Amino acid sequence: MKVVAFKRDEQGSGASRRLRKAGMVPAIIYGGTEAPVSVKLDHNALFHALKKETFHSSILDMEIDGQVQQVLLRDFQTHAFKPLVMHADFQRVDATHKIHVKVPLHFINADVSPAVKLSAAVISHVATELDISCLPKDLPEFIEVDLSKMEAGQSLHLADIQLPAGVTPVLHGVGDLTIATAAIPAGKIEDAAAAGDAAAAAAPEEKK
Repeated sequence: MKVVAFKRDEQGSGASRRLRKAGMVPAIIYGGTEAPVSVKLDHNALFHALKKETFHSSILDMEIDGQVQQVLLRDFQTHAFKPLVMHADFQRVDATHKIHVKVPLHFINADVSPAVKLSAAVISHVATELDISCLPKDLPEFIEVDLSKMEAGQSLHLADIQLPAGVTPVLHGVGDLTIATAAIPAGKIEDAAAAGDAAAAAAPEEKK
């Protein structure tokens, strides 16, 4: 994904306010062996790009004055109540060094799982993204989580997921992370119990 930015020389809160009034967003690019660079981006282009999932978890080709470098979006700030992007941070990417980034989880095949199909269970997504480490070339836009074999009462853990080649999880001391759970809603359990009690009560009557 390509992003166009322009170098900016003016610094400070006053300069940033003037940029925003002109429809631009102040930003910074840091990392690698080069010094941080202050840039500005078109607000509308950045605002719409931020709505795309891939913009947050992909290597971006940022063009600055005709020169292209690869970066990752690391942070951004928005206005407290207005639809405005106030600032953005980008990190340079080195093809030979691993990066640490969060990627979204995409859940598939819940509707054909035994949990849903046979038990009418509800599958809850305990985690919606995963911290990973990999080389830039191995960075996935998302990680697919197959729920087709989940059964009621079962939990799906990180160890159950096939990660893409070259990708390792960053767990921050956590053990086998829970990704999803399948449980039958309390109301359905109560209905099933009531039906069972009614059947048991009716059995003696039928024997008379």
